[in-house]
Amino acid sequence: MQLALDQLLALLDLEDLEVNVFRAQSPQDGSQRVFGGQVLGQALVAAGRTTPGEGEQAHSFHAYFLRPGDPRKPILYEVDRTKDGRAFTTRRVVAVQHGRAIFHMEASFHRPETGLEHQDEMPDVPDPETLMSMTERMAPLAERARNAAERARNAAERARNAAESAWLRREQAVESRYVTEVDLVSPVKLPPRLMVWLKANGRLPADPLIHQCVVAYASDMTLLDTAMLPHAISWFDGSQQVASLDHALWFHRALRADEWLLYVQESPSASGARAFSTGRIFSREGTLVASVVQEGLVRPKRREP
Repeated sequence: MQLALDQLLALLDLEDLEVNVFRAQSPQDGSQRVFGGQVLGQALVAAGRTTPGEGEQAHSFHAYFLRPGDPRKPILYEVDRTKDGRAFTTRRVVAVQHGRAIFHMEASFHRPETGLEHQDEMPDVPDPETLMSMTERMAPLAERARNAAERARNAAERARNAAESAWLRREQAVESRYVTEVDLVSPVKLPPRLMVWLKANGRLPADPLIHQCVVAYASDMTLLDTAMLPHAISWFDGSQQVASLDHALWFHRALRADEWLLYVQESPSASGARAFSTGRIFSREGTLVASVVQEGLVRPKRREP
């Protein structure tokens, strides 16, 4: 499992090209577009690389996904040093491919201070060790794809199903265990509330920015799923065009992404092909460490005549 996490850490280890300019790669796994969480994490790394380094940590970012990312090409991250203040540092990051902006982010960093303290209570949920792993949850789907490959009538169909089986069996950089019981293949209508335990699949370096970037990456994994629960829509039926439009995250307290975190997600509204979701992230001890808001595109695909 550490191998998959090491591959994610390699994606977050940006190449310095010039002052305020960084280059990043994407995994070559056959995806048609770059995963939004990857871009969030890489942009936050780029912003953090330019801060003064006097103890400040990211406390929030607000991001827009402008165009799909091309996984076959590197992504350039250009950082504007908007403000270096005594307590707060602000950075603007633009991700560029093919000469056009595909994403931009405003990120703010804050030096630690003391102040008021209160928080929401964490829901009472089963421990992650008692729940099915994602590998176990995906095994029947992978087996079905493998059987389909064996029954396929032509080489192209065999290759497609074999690739799907391999994709479903692959190691995950971030392990997820569903508290909410969801049928991924034949869903039934459920309230728009999804709870998932998350944890990096291995140990992370001590750098707090890396832990924040891994949480940013994971925060985009299941948030839009929440909006599809009341409509019994499966990712695997291919009926919807789904994409993140914007994403905001606030870090409230110190966290470790290589220890279990509970992601409590809700979708208060969906309309006009846009779905709105919110999330709260708790440590296993019940500390509220982060909050997330996202709007995404969920649009029925046009049927070919």
